[in-house]
Amino acid sequence: MKTALSISEFVEIGLTSQDLLKNKQYSSKLEDYQTRKENLTNYVSSITELDCVNIVEIKNWDDMDKYAQDPEYDGLILSQETYENALKLNENREKKGLTPLILIVIPLIKDKNNNKISSTSIREKMKK
Repeated sequence: MKTALSISEFVEIGLTSQDLLKNKQYSSKLEDYQTRKENLTNYVSSITELDCVNIVEIKNWDDMDKYAQDPEYDGLILSQETYENALKLNENREKKGLTPLILIVIPLIKDKNNNKISSTSIREKMKK
């Protein structure tokens, strides 16, 4: 988030719907969509003005592709794990005659044992 705000005047954040998360490991430990959106809004307001950000619900791949096809978009900030999907989004943009998005890849964070820190690994360690 801070990276996006440091290089952009306006940021659109795709927040996955509850339905998209139902097949994730330990999904029962995930907060509901509204709670996640409220937490995200609170975080954003602690670092910038809310009018610099728009949160959109991503319900499926078509939603993500639809937003990525906006001619006003210049870039996409993503994780290493979602890089292949970003390449597909750019392919779709090019097919429509749009300029490819600038892709900014945020590296994975590792723990002291060099294991990837992820939301799944955090949920796994949470008490029931």
